[in-house]
Amino acid sequence: MPALIDSFGRRVDYIRLSVTDRCDFRCVYCMTEEMTFLPRDQVLSLEELHIIAQAFTELGVNKIRLTGGEPLVRNNVMSLVESLGRLPGLKELLLTTNGAQLDKYAQPLRQAGVNRINISLDSLDAERFRRISRTGKLESVLAGVEAARRQNFEHIRLNAVIMKGYNDDEVLALTEYALDRDLDIAFIEEMPLGNASDHDRENTVCSNEWVRGVIAAKYAVLPIKEKTAGPSRYYQIPGRTSRIGFISPVSHNFCGDCNRVRVTVEGRLLLCLGNEHSVDLRAVLREQNGGLEGVKQAIIGAMHLKPERHFFYEKDHVQPVRLMNMTGG
Repeated sequence: MPALIDSFGRRVDYIRLSVTDRCDFRCVYCMTEEMTFLPRDQVLSLEELHIIAQAFTELGVNKIRLTGGEPLVRNNVMSLVESLGRLPGLKELLLTTNGAQLDKYAQPLRQAGVNRINISLDSLDAERFRRISRTGKLESVLAGVEAARRQNFEHIRLNAVIMKGYNDDEVLALTEYALDRDLDIAFIEEMPLGNASDHDRENTVCSNEWVRGVIAAKYAVLPIKEKTAGPSRYYQIPGRTSRIGFISPVSHNFCGDCNRVRVTVEGRLLLCLGNEHSVDLRAVLREQNGGLEGVKQAIIGAMHLKPERHFFYEKDHVQPVRLMNMTGG
């Protein structure tokens, strides 16, 4: 089977596939309060998304994460999930979600072959959660977490973006919520993707070194040897099963072993989260009437565009203007 190797010798075996730019939340670090979403004809159909996923798996990709926006608001999304779960060569089918729809979807997702779920949870205070998400209801997300726990996923991980002045006093509360439920948790540094929020990101971004220090002031936090396919660096507290992860694109560049690319819902193959290098797979699909081989050749040809690293918050480099909901989480 052919492998996707970039110019720096890194093998790409993991894609993040966005199924929608829409979401039922408007989180301050992800999108603007009044969003204009893509017209329907600019969005990949479920059939086109499947062809792209198939092309990647035939090129050696064995891990697909479905993202958005919020993937579970996409019409008939379960038909796509079910078809992806049957792709030969796919070892892991993953999902990132805000959790609000999991009370309905956790069971069918597990039955369709989803191995692991990441659930965004930035606060345990209902009013504060509403401020960060702008429209979300904490109780629906917590109900979604419990629905997922009942389905025996291989791993459930909570994702928390810690921001000064928003939720930086909840690091321990969020950690202990995960520990008490044997869930993993990952703390993610806020990234400068588009002008989404009501704050200046450079003033609110919290380094994960600081977050880890808050946890370490109460618990022994020990690094573990286990390496996952994603960018998280994991730690554990002795006697606990939960893993505590840190995704630190701002304070610690993790690009040296990057094995990931993204496909946006409009069909842009993004070679790097922090750069604009991309290839238009939608154009390839529609010019060739959905040709699988054309898509595969376009993917292979794009590998030389994958840059060595990103440059978040570095003044001499232009920051991406696309919002996170347009990028795919």
